[in-house]
Parts: sequence; C-alpha cells; structure tokens
Amino acid sequence: MRHTSPPAPTTRSASTRPTGHTRHTRQEQKQQTRQSLLDAGLRLLDHQSLSSLGLREVTRAAGLTPTAFYRHFASLSELGVALVEEAFVPLRGLVRDLRNADAPEDATVVIDRTVDVTARHVAQNPAHFRFVTREWQGGVREVREAIADRLGDFADDLVDYLSGLPDTAGWSREDLRMLADLYVDHMVLTAARLLDAADPADRERITATARRQLQVINLGRRAWPR
Repeated sequence: MRHTSPPAPTTRSASTRPTGHTRHTRQEQKQQTRQSLLDAGLRLLDHQSLSSLGLREVTRAAGLTPTAFYRHFASLSELGVALVEEAFVPLRGLVRDLRNADAPEDATVVIDRTVDVTARHVAQNPAHFRFVTREWQGGVREVREAIADRLGDFADDLVDYLSGLPDTAGWSREDLRMLADLYVDHMVLTAARLLDAADPADRERITATARRQLQVINLGRRAWPR
C-alpha cells in the first residue's frame, strides 16, 4: 500500500497576514468613525437637547448606519458623556499646566490666568460648552452625572493647590472643598455668560468682571477663620 504524507499545514502568506501598518490603519479608521459620530451629534445638539435627539438623526448626519453607531456607543447617553469628556478633559489639563508652571503662592495670579485660559477654551469650543450648560441642570441623568464628576475633578485639583498656600494652611478639608466648589461654580457661570457674548468687547467685559468677582472671593478666603 502506498503511503502519502499528510498535507503540510497551510500558513497565511506574508501578503495576506495583517501587518502592523494594517492594524494601525484600521484603528485610525475606527477612531475616525467614532469622531464622525461625536461631531455629528455635537452639530445637532447645538440646537436641541440630548433627550430630544434621535439615533438615526446622528447616524444620518454622520453618513453612517445605526449598526455602526452601536459599534462605538451603547446609547445616545454614552455619546453625550463622551462629549462632556471632550469639553472638560483638555481644559483640566490646561489649568493644571498653568498652576504647575510657576507654582505662584499668590492665588490672584492663578485666578487671572485661569479666567483667561477658560475664556479662550470656551471661545474655541462654543458648541461643547453650549451642550454642557444646557445639560448641566436639566439634561439626561448620565450626562448630568458626568458633568458633575468632571467639575468635581476641577474642585479636587483646586483643593490640592489651595492646601499648599500659606493663607489657607490649617484649613479643614471640608472648608477647602467648599472654597474650591465656589471657584468652580463661578467658572461654569462665567463660561455660560461668555457663550452669550455678542462681540469681543462684550467678552472682555465678562472676563474682567469675572476676575473682580473672584478677587472678592479671594479676599474673603484670606479672612476666613482657621
């Protein structure tokens, strides 16, 4: 009887095997699709609330199918949370870098710089902050919670900064958090006012007023009993 050797196991040729470049390209395409959905959602949300938005509206505006949407987001609420991240994460990094640059002990300097950085960021990302200010108090629950969490991150950073200043040495953690929340709430209200500014002169007036109001808070901070 003639014996034949079993066929050699087939292997994928080098031409059909996924390369690092191919995987990288697919990842880029996936990220581009996700960003297209975010951008389309943000454009639509410039004129309506998230609760009134339809999934098919988003996919139609992005030129994609509903199936493609679900490859990136479980729901419109999840897309809204991602938009909150887009609004706040870069700003948090900018403010952190600002405080760490010179680490001035005079909070007045930090206040002025923070107002300027916030004003520029809002001017560069108006649609994100219109969405945030609309959803902050009366929007979808998951998005409200995401906004509260990101604002809490800003307050946590401020507590760490304030605890190292000479004139807040000895303050309780509770009092430091109260002060940090006051600064953060004022920042959000200033952002909302900037969104309604009609022209550069109006924006400058709003930022100048914000600096003065924060200086009043700063004076009260120095007189607060330890």
